[in-house]
Amino acid sequence: MLWDTHMHSSFSGDSKTSPEDLICCAIEKKLPGICFTEHLDLDFPEDPNPFLLDIPDYLASAARLAGQYKDRIPVRAGIELGLQPHLAARHAALLNKYPFDFVIGSSHVVHGRDPYYPDFYEGRTEEECYREYFASILENICTDCSDFDVYGHIDYVVRYGPERNKNYSYRKYQDLIDPILTALIERGKGIEVNTGGFSYGLGHPNPTEEIIARYRALGGEIITIGSDAHDTAHVAFAFERVTGLLKNCGFTCYTVFKKRKPEFIRL
Repeated sequence: MLWDTHMHSSFSGDSKTSPEDLICCAIEKKLPGICFTEHLDLDFPEDPNPFLLDIPDYLASAARLAGQYKDRIPVRAGIELGLQPHLAARHAALLNKYPFDFVIGSSHVVHGRDPYYPDFYEGRTEEECYREYFASILENICTDCSDFDVYGHIDYVVRYGPERNKNYSYRKYQDLIDPILTALIERGKGIEVNTGGFSYGLGHPNPTEEIIARYRALGGEIITIGSDAHDTAHVAFAFERVTGLLKNCGFTCYTVFKKRKPEFIRL
């Protein structure tokens, strides 16, 4: 089995599952290790903001549980930051202050709106919305939002579009996706295989296999694996598909992070 390095407990605003329940599930599934990546979206457009995070409490809890379960499974503490250019300085100060093992940078809010909600798509075509989403990722990477380790679920938007991934392909958006991958590689950043795409019924991970293979072909080496679990039912979801998928995309190793340093594990 593989490390699950993208998961959310009740410290995230969209999960009700205790951290300990997720740890026990990972042990039951014989995972070699896990990393929590709790949500922080500093200006999520909802009042009150459900994606604020009590970082001291979270890190204290994670440290206590890591000690409690140290003989059974390694438990690491990361964070998933909702990136936007105007938040870059606040994120940098936060990451300078707190000792996370792993930082996922993700796009959840695009120019003030979340693609999770239908109003993101109102009054325009699905392709226009998807293009705005990908363009916002490049904005985040290229406007000093680079204090992260991997970019999360790069094609997250297709989980929620009107036709989801029915009309979506890497080739259709290659003019935007290739610059994203190139910018990440130039900055020494990775991407993830997020198996949430399988749990959402898309038939593919986020991002798709073609994007993962393209990242590798362009010279990318850092690839993490995460279920995006918010409950025990989705811990290590569809992980049995991942090793073969990564090998087919040209990878011989996957990556986990400890104290923001990559560790490469042979597939």
